[in-house]
Amino acid sequence: MTLSVQETIAQRKAQGHGTLVAYLPVGYPDLATSVEASIAVLNSGADILELGVPYSDPVMDGTVIARATQTALERGFKLRHVFPAVAEIVKATGKPVLVMTYWNPVVQYGVEKFATDLKAAGGAGLITPDLIPDEASDWLDISERLELERVFLAAPSSSDSRLHVAGEQSKGFVYAVSTMGITGTRIDVDSAARGLVERIYAQGAEATCVGLGISTAEHVTDVVGFADGAIVGSALVRALSEGGVGAVGELAQSLASGTKRN
Repeated sequence: MTLSVQETIAQRKAQGHGTLVAYLPVGYPDLATSVEASIAVLNSGADILELGVPYSDPVMDGTVIARATQTALERGFKLRHVFPAVAEIVKATGKPVLVMTYWNPVVQYGVEKFATDLKAAGGAGLITPDLIPDEASDWLDISERLELERVFLAAPSSSDSRLHVAGEQSKGFVYAVSTMGITGTRIDVDSAARGLVERIYAQGAEATCVGLGISTAEHVTDVVGFADGAIVGSALVRALSEGGVGAVGELAQSLASGTKRN
């Protein structure tokens, strides 16, 4: 039986490791390859998959991901393609798959129908970057009833009260959105990430994973030193774009080598 996101994080912690969350967009470069690549990253050491839904106005995505999702849309991606993709990935790997999506496509599809279809496919839940808990009553009710996990975002600009609500309402982890800065001769985790994670925990969150800008095993090691997990997206999408499924699997294996805590 597939573990939940929450159970996966707890298991990895018990093993002395942080959690590696890998992001890939469904439908890029085509539907079949995106499923193959997703299976490859999970079988190569990623613990959780964040499967991105292509959207026509990806205001919170970086250029690499935005370009990939636009390509997926141009090549015929439809929202209904998400569910069989999730089912195939979960069946092949036995690992949890969170779907990351802007909220409007879910509303257009029907919140209850989307949640029901996701549950039927074996999906773990949703990451909703543009939905805040205060405006998520439908999703909170339905996800509770269907036992789907829900991940809300937190940023350095978030107030303590908003961090408290994000931690209280997230099931799985809180997604800490931060950046990477340059220190000396290599890129280090920005101090804003550490500060944000400390604030998230102080507000009662059970788990938090850090995303944006993480691209090497060294970054992963830095992050899991102060957070439950590291989220890698653009670097994996770039590897898929430049080297195909083999390259994305190799990068996932390398990133996974950085999860052991010292």
